[in-house]
This record gives sequence, C-alpha cells and structure tokens, in this order.
Amino acid sequence: MAPNSVAVTMEKPDNFSLLEINGSDPSLFPDNKRKSISPKQFSWFILLKAHRLVSSLSWLFASVKKRLAFSSKAINEEEDPKSRGKQMYRFIKACLVISIVALLIEIVAYYKNWNLDLVNRPSWEVRGLVEWSYVAWLSFRSDYIAPIVITLSKFCTVLFLIQSLDRLVLCLGCFWIKFKKIEPKLKDDELDLEDASNFPMVLIQIPMCNEREVYEQSIGAASQLDWPKDRILIQVLDDSDDPNLQLLIKEEVAAWAEKGVNIIYRHRLIRTGYKAGNLKSAMTCDYVKDYEFVTIFDADFTPSPDFLKKTIPHFKGNPELGLVQARWSFVNKDENLLTRLQNINLCFHFEVEQQVNGVFLNFFGFNGTAGVWRIKALEESGGWLERTTVEDMDIAVRAHLNGWKFIYLNDVEVTCELPESYEAYKKQQHRWHSGPMQLFRLCLPSIIKSKISVGKKANLIFLFFLLRKLILPFYSFTLFCIILPLTMFIPEAELPLWIICYVPIFISLLNILPSPKSFPFLIPYLLFENTMSITKFNAMISGLFQLGSAYEWVVTKKTGRSSESDLLAFAEKEEKLHRRNSESGLELLSKLKEQEMNLAVQETPKKSIGGLMRPSNKIKKRNMVFKKELGLAFLLLTAAARSFLSAHGLHFYFLLFQGLSFLVVGLDLIGEQIN
Repeated sequence: MAPNSVAVTMEKPDNFSLLEINGSDPSLFPDNKRKSISPKQFSWFILLKAHRLVSSLSWLFASVKKRLAFSSKAINEEEDPKSRGKQMYRFIKACLVISIVALLIEIVAYYKNWNLDLVNRPSWEVRGLVEWSYVAWLSFRSDYIAPIVITLSKFCTVLFLIQSLDRLVLCLGCFWIKFKKIEPKLKDDELDLEDASNFPMVLIQIPMCNEREVYEQSIGAASQLDWPKDRILIQVLDDSDDPNLQLLIKEEVAAWAEKGVNIIYRHRLIRTGYKAGNLKSAMTCDYVKDYEFVTIFDADFTPSPDFLKKTIPHFKGNPELGLVQARWSFVNKDENLLTRLQNINLCFHFEVEQQVNGVFLNFFGFNGTAGVWRIKALEESGGWLERTTVEDMDIAVRAHLNGWKFIYLNDVEVTCELPESYEAYKKQQHRWHSGPMQLFRLCLPSIIKSKISVGKKANLIFLFFLLRKLILPFYSFTLFCIILPLTMFIPEAELPLWIICYVPIFISLLNILPSPKSFPFLIPYLLFENTMSITKFNAMISGLFQLGSAYEWVVTKKTGRSSESDLLAFAEKEEKLHRRNSESGLELLSKLKEQEMNLAVQETPKKSIGGLMRPSNKIKKRNMVFKKELGLAFLLLTAAARSFLSAHGLHFYFLLFQGLSFLVVGLDLIGEQIN
C-alpha cells in the first residue's frame, strides 16, 4: 500500500461516495503538536479572559461610583424623609439581595454538578452543609414558593392578555375609521367670514408657572390667532414666583396690547390648586359671562392662526357638544432617543385611543390643552376642581356624566415640546399615572349613581380607569420586572416564550403603526416601556392609596426649542419693543438681562488661567442617579446570569437587555441631562 494512502473499511457499503485524499498535504493531517494546547497555554488563556471580565466590571462600577459622586444632591433628595417611594426601593433591594444569594448557591450547585435529583436522594448521601442547604432550598421552593409565584404569574398573564386584546380592538377600530374615512363633519354651514358679528365670543387662557423658556412663543402664537379682535380675549394666567420673570411676561403682554390685541395679564398672590386653581380663579372674572367658549393652551403650545376657525364651527348646530380636542405634534420628537420613544406612545394615544373613543363613544380624556370648551358645559359640570393633579381628566369625566359629547379632530395639530430629560419625563409620568387613581376613588360613586347608560358606566369603570390606568402598569411591572427574574431561580414557574417575546413584540408593533418611521426603534421601545413600568406602578399605588407623592405637582421643564426657527423674528420684535418703551423701561429690561447673565455666570464652572478665574464656555451638567432603576437593573442582570447557567436562550437575552436598559436609565444616560 502506498505510504500516503488511507484505508477505509465500511460495514454497509451500499451508498457511499469515494473521496481521494492526498496524505502528503500537511493541512489535512497537522502535526499533533499543533493540534494540542499545553496546560500552561490554556491557563494563560483563562487568565486573559478573566482579566478582561474584571476590567469590564471595574469600568462599570467606576461609572456607577462617578455618577453617585456627581449626584449626591439628587440622592439626598431621594433619601429625604419626606420623599415617598422608599418602601418600593426597599422591596427592590430585598429582592436583589435574595436573588444574589440564590445565584451564588446556584453557581456552587452548577460547578458541583448538583441537580434536582438531590431532593430524592437519601439524607445520608447528602454531604456538607452547603449541599444540605441547597437540598433544603429546593424542597422549600417547590413546596411553598413555586405555587405562589405560579398563581401570581397566571393572574398577571390573564391581565396581560386582556389588555393586549383591548389594544388590538382599538387598532381594529382605527383601521375601520381609516377604511370608511369617518371624520367629524359640520352639521351647519361654516361661519360667515364676511360678517364679524357671526363669530362667537372666545376666551383664550394660557396658564403658566415659571415658563421662562417658552412664554414668548405661546403668547405670540395666541395673539396671532385669526379671529375678530373684538370677539376674542387672551388671559395670560401667570403663577410664576420669580418677580423678574413676572415683569418680563408683563412686558410681553403690554407689547401685544399696543398692537391692538385684546390681552390681559393675571397673577395670583396665593398659588393654590396649581393649574386647576389658576383656571378656576380666571373663570370667576365678571367678564367671562360674555364669552361662549374657552380655549386652553399650555405655555409651550403654539397653535396655527386658523386653529379657532377649524374647531369652533363644530359647535354650531350641535348644542350637546361640550369639547373639541385637537392633536398634539412635537417639534423635538427627533431630538434624542427619549423623545423618539415618547413620540411613539403619544402618536398611538392620539391616532388610535382618542380617535376611536371620540368616533364610537363621543368621550375621551381631555388632554388639558389644545382644546375648546363650551363654557356652559364647564359650569354645569362643576367647573375646575383642585382635588386631583389631573384636573383635565376630572372635568372630562364629570362632563361625560352630565351628558355632554366630545369631538376629536385628528387633522388639527398644535405644536408643543416633549421632555428631553429622563428626570422631567419621569415626574410628568408620575403625575399622569397617580392622578387617574385619585380621580377613580373620588368619581366611582358618581359614576354608579349617574343617569348614563350601563354600557357607558362599564366603559368608564372597566376600560377607561381599571384596564388602561390600573391594570396596565400593574402587570407590566409585576410580570416583567419581578416575576420573570424570580422564575430564573424557580424553574417550576418558568414563563413561556410567547409571554416574554411573541405577544409583547406584536403589541409593540401595533403601538408603532401610527408612527411608521419609528419601526427601527421597536426593540428599544419595548425595553423602555418595561423600564418605565416601575415609575408608573409606583405612581398608580400612590394615587390609589392616597400617598403623599400623589399630590405632588412639578412643572415639566421646557427648553423652548419650538422657538428656535423663529429666533430672528423674535430678535427683531424685541428690538422694536425696546424702541417703543420708555427710557425707564429700557433700563428695567437691561437690568433684568444683566441679572440673568450674572446668574448664568455663577452657575458656569470656571477655569484658572494665569492665576485668574474666568467662566468656561461649557455648562457643567448635574448627573442624576435613579436608585430604583439601578436596583432593578442588577436584579435583572443577576437573573440573566442564572439564566445563562441554565442555557435558557431567549430568557437570557431578554433579561440581559432589559437589565442593561434599566442600567442606562438608572445612570441617566438617556435623553438630555438637566443643568
């Protein structure tokens, strides 16, 4: 036989192919020394991998330590005895400690090759205290913990499916509206644009509080509404506590008044009731009785000049109509990842929820701004009340109980801003999710006793309040942030893949349909919604049980980005304003500008050059640390490590990326940071 030949013997030589191999090719038969790796080389390889892992962990903990150092003020505020939510943080911390201990035990069991068979082994075969503890844990887990977790997970799964079905029905309703081209139609002819006396009297209200960045644009947009000057009055309702800002707003109002705009400035000395108190105080003025409709714009909203001509005509010939709501659009929706994700939620809210409820039920929650109310509907429903932080939803529910109908106009848009920092967004969401639970407690007896139909009562109680305001944050937090990581240590209660992956992705796809350009952000949106569930859950509990944080009202921070495109116009207007004002007015404005510059310089970090201190060009931003989000991040990452040991596949990847999502949010790495 040739020296380079290879002999192959086959027991069943029926179907096989012949392959000639040239044995002289060294690549096919490498030397044994090249195939094997020495123990020393393998040890160095393991040490190198371990070094890289330790370096990564060191970088992570160094980042956390740095954030903690820069956010001492924020942490002190969160640890303040007056702050609420400490119980939630303690609960998360307890779950984290338990999961870490369980993970350590599971790691030991993994490398000791222990398994579930230990439970059935005789006690004399169990050796060592650690092994005995592991056996005791397995027995206790299967007998006591697993049944509780399984029951809770089934309950949350049922709620999840009900809410998913509701989301699907809403989308089908939206498709039907698009297919049938259903939209609100005017019952009578449009307004006679030639005769100004046919225009109804309209009151414009602009409530604001310390809105330094946006007060000019909102007042300017309202002053340019296309409506007869003698048939409109603009109320600038300023609750600012900064005297300098009050003077600036007064000057802005005076400038528009000189142009012939019917505009007045109101300031309350005693600021009670927040926005509801401000609006309630404005409605007590004697001249309000001369007006038929009232339109509300928040300080960052800039309506187009034809806003009133697109909304007011719907009231004509429709005496049962109490509210016309317009859609929001956002000037900064592409500013950062946070604003993009917010835009997905709000596009679904307006395009689907508001439109479907408006068409089929003639009822939806008033959005608090960009809407026109019939003043008679407000008065008959009890007016603005200060009992909750969602005065807009409060008045909408009471008007619905009194038989008033609502119309939503999806094609009428009013531009506004989205919160660009996670801190501002979190506070806004806390108010938006605690207020409805406050209102539900207060309105439930009135809903039951009202004269509306049983179907409308069921819609208010079960869909409007319970399903969309209570059940959604409850199951989202409990199922995906608590039960799922715990099931990694309790395999008897492991959740199926369709709950973790398939159904959530399908629902997220439905949510993104109204904003198709956001499809690339499907996975970040899904992860971020679960991340926000802790804030929404905490807010829901606060409102439901009347905790102190449910009554907190924090004005959402604005950046004034909607005015960036009009910088030249505003500069021109300010120059004309200075020319028209008296010498004393100019001095006043210059002093205010100087005070603002001094304040900015004081807040600006300084550099030392040649022994002299001068302001730096960059303003140092204060980093925040959110402890609840960080606690859940490490809980989920711990569960991901346990899932990795069990080779769970999709469970591991979901827990890993969800934990990283919580970590990014907890370290305030999403959105713009606040000065």
